[in-house]
Amino acid sequence: MSQPQDATAPDLLFALLPDSGIAPDGPDTLAPLAAALAAQYPRALVLHLHPPLRDAEGRCRWWPGASPDEAGVNAAVPHLIERLRFEAARHGLPWQRVALAGVGDGALLALEAVQAEQALVGRVLAFAGGYLARPESAPQDVCVHLLHGIADQRFPYRHVVDAAQALVDLGADVTADLLPHIDHSLHPALIEKAMEQLRTFIPARLWREALIAAQENERPVG
Repeated sequence: MSQPQDATAPDLLFALLPDSGIAPDGPDTLAPLAAALAAQYPRALVLHLHPPLRDAEGRCRWWPGASPDEAGVNAAVPHLIERLRFEAARHGLPWQRVALAGVGDGALLALEAVQAEQALVGRVLAFAGGYLARPESAPQDVCVHLLHGIADQRFPYRHVVDAAQALVDLGADVTADLLPHIDHSLHPALIEKAMEQLRTFIPARLWREALIAAQENERPVG
């Protein structure tokens, strides 16, 4: 006999990665995103992951220095992967039901993590950030949602367009929403668009599974 499912157990895990440069005792910049996710997915666990490093002013950093580089990103990615594996196992969730949402440097870290590790998360929401370099491979079975303001001066939107085109050419599941008059921020309009993509975008993996199931049902009996 199977054990009854715990009604209080989370059915999704969203790990949120803030931008670098946030004061540890400052306001929670990810609160609006966390609230939107909790409203849309009441049984989801929303987990805030904080940058482990501090700069000379005590601000949080994912890597040394104000700008990301290959060495800093490569050092940060394994720690994120380890934490996500731990949290997924702790809550009994398969990787497909884990998602990463990052802002700025947090978005870059999330995107580079799924490039480095297969079967890590099912979706990535990248706000106001992008890849360290143009992607040369597509993350397998990961939906990548790029959400960016066209007025972003810190991370120009043309890099997001270029990365999205590269991912499309590589056969990735990707959406790119570029909204006018929005600078480098977690703008409410970007959050609203992210919630829409989560509701409506169907991963290619599910299309494949549905096709296989349909083909199995169409096989003659006997």
